Amino acid sequence: MRIGSSVFLIALGAILVWAVNAEIPYVSLDVVGFILIAAGLIGLIWALLASQRNRVTETRTVNDPGTGERITRSESHDGL
Repeated sequence: MRIGSSVFLIALGAILVWAVNAEIPYVSLDVVGFILIAAGLIGLIWALLASQRNRVTETRTVNDPGTGERITRSESHDGL
């Protein structure tokens, strides 16, 4: 879950809790809204913690034997 989807869940939960006054049998929209808010907050914290991880960048430079040209390749990935 990314930051955008977490904010969406929080907003949807808030709408269900404080803006909707519908009565649905066997379903409490307030409880559903609070569950969505909690899931959004957990996802937001998870996304923020995941964005703090280190990224590893590997750079490799080689000379092409055919042309003598210098070729540089860089790769980035999450460091785990």
